[in-house]
Amino acid sequence: MRYLLLDRITRLEPPRLATGVKCVSLSDDTFADHFPGHPVMPGALVIEALAQLGGVLLEASRRAEGYEDVHALLTMIDRARFRRIVRPGDKLELEAETILAREEGGQVKGKARVDGEVVATAELGFAFARVTNPKVLARRREVLDVWLTGAAEEP
Repeated sequence: MRYLLLDRITRLEPPRLATGVKCVSLSDDTFADHFPGHPVMPGALVIEALAQLGGVLLEASRRAEGYEDVHALLTMIDRARFRRIVRPGDKLELEAETILAREEGGQVKGKARVDGEVVATAELGFAFARVTNPKVLARRREVLDVWLTGAAEEP
């Protein structure tokens, strides 16, 4: 995935809740064109950050039930609201709360804040896909380890 929009998962309590952060930096690729002289994080990327966190939460819920090879795929964005723009230097505080979790997928309510102020909300739906490719599974494990511990391997 080109855009990993989580810097850290700060809390993971499957099946209920996950929180994380994204530190928005002027060096992020999107700011070259969005917009020159007036950098604004695209709302679609704020939603994608929430989707990455929500997907991890739902996947963790399935792993707790013994399913190691599932990957959550975003299938629906509903009731998305953008309340203020996000700029370089902002620390995006992300929260995903499970609405529904089933064998075939689930739904989460996502909320993004900057300095405690809500900047975006959305309900996100996911379907689970079975992943069997060992390279894809290893890469996913590496990304999860970085998000959860700050390193791909234990020191």
